[in-house]
Amino acid sequence: MINMDDITNYIRSNQSKTLLRLERFCQIPSISTLSEHDEDINQAASWIADFMEDIGMKSVSCMPTDGHPIVYGEKIEADDLCTVLIYGHYDVQPVDPIDEWKSDPFIPEIRGDHLYSRGVSDMKGQIISVLAALESYNQEVGKLPVNVKVIVEGEEEIGSPNLEKFVKENSELLDCDFCMNADSGIGDIDIPGIVYGLRGLAYYELWVYGPEVDLHSGMFGGAIHNPAIVLCQLIAGMQDDNGVIQVPGCYDDVEDVTLDERFMMNQLPYDDIQISSSAGNPPELFGEHGYSAIEHISVRPSLDVNGIYSGFVGSGSKTVIPSKAMAKLSLRLVPNQDPSSITAGLERYLKENAPTTVKYELKELAHANPVVVNRNSVAVQGAFDAIKSVYGVEPVFMRMGGTVPVVSMISEILSTDTVMLGFALNDDGIHGPNERLHINNFYRGIEAFAHFFYNLSIKY
Repeated sequence: MINMDDITNYIRSNQSKTLLRLERFCQIPSISTLSEHDEDINQAASWIADFMEDIGMKSVSCMPTDGHPIVYGEKIEADDLCTVLIYGHYDVQPVDPIDEWKSDPFIPEIRGDHLYSRGVSDMKGQIISVLAALESYNQEVGKLPVNVKVIVEGEEEIGSPNLEKFVKENSELLDCDFCMNADSGIGDIDIPGIVYGLRGLAYYELWVYGPEVDLHSGMFGGAIHNPAIVLCQLIAGMQDDNGVIQVPGCYDDVEDVTLDERFMMNQLPYDDIQISSSAGNPPELFGEHGYSAIEHISVRPSLDVNGIYSGFVGSGSKTVIPSKAMAKLSLRLVPNQDPSSITAGLERYLKENAPTTVKYELKELAHANPVVVNRNSVAVQGAFDAIKSVYGVEPVFMRMGGTVPVVSMISEILSTDTVMLGFALNDDGIHGPNERLHINNFYRGIEAFAHFFYNLSIKY
């Protein structure tokens, strides 16, 4: 018989040790984007594999892929228990701009209530939390309340290019009743939430080509169509002044939110003022008429330019007509939107609007489907009760604007329900300088994960 008080006491008595483990993990600069950190990636994979063995996981292995290894471990207690597949990633974002960090991003530093380090919230802290919760059962009870399988990949920050193949090839090994994606958050520490929906993604490079080489603007300006100007005009036409996307067919299949979902969104602690503040206080907010800011960033499609490259961008002046120009574009998608349809719409838009004075090329770099999980599933209700037990309040359900490709991909390949349960906060500053983790919330997260596994054992 499991006594949750004993589990909680074990977790609390080992808080300092668990925090030290997290600090050690964060010292590894496992940046997947940069090839010069490939050895660090392998070190991080080995570190998490060793940790999994230390806490009692079995069949632990760093499984090779065409890219970075995926760490696998399991603990199967009994055939009649439900099986949970836990997903996480050990890779982190680059640290640029480094001069905006107040401390070395890979020398974790405690300041006030927070631990600062790259990857501490996204998502090394989440991984350590889950594994610490499993350890508490192994130490106090000698076994887990459910069967557990864990995969921790090293390529999430570059789009998980090898994960789909891995899951398909190992579908029997990964067979489960539920998948728990720990790469998630609760939003606000005082009004915790459960993420039940994520936007999808379609990501592109748009190239515009003009002359074969850069030209002198005095000799050719006015006679040669400037690729940078054409690119800007094409981009500008993709969205009207109110943020409505002008790509043909973009809204044809958009599923609008229900009245119930709008009511839930109004319970969230994110009004327009707070969203503006968290965005660095721009002069004013922007977006489609008839929708609030929280709706714009969670349940409506959006189009953004992520970067532009062309011509001379160094200091001083150089009067050239660039030979080419490139923009990186991303569209966030909502339920019923399909990335392939968006690509077809963009191709049609370019065919109809690009002038004959240039050539263009649209390159698709990444895509992911949007996802909305069943709020009434056993796993989601188990997460709901776990957060309520630890935080003392009922969590609110929320949809987030980001994309986690693994959620829809694993659900589709393994035909299983997914629950998104992680404890990152909106102000953790993930991907930016001075990323941080609220230490007491980190400890709460461990307890909530422990309650989640127990809840599954009695609900399933």
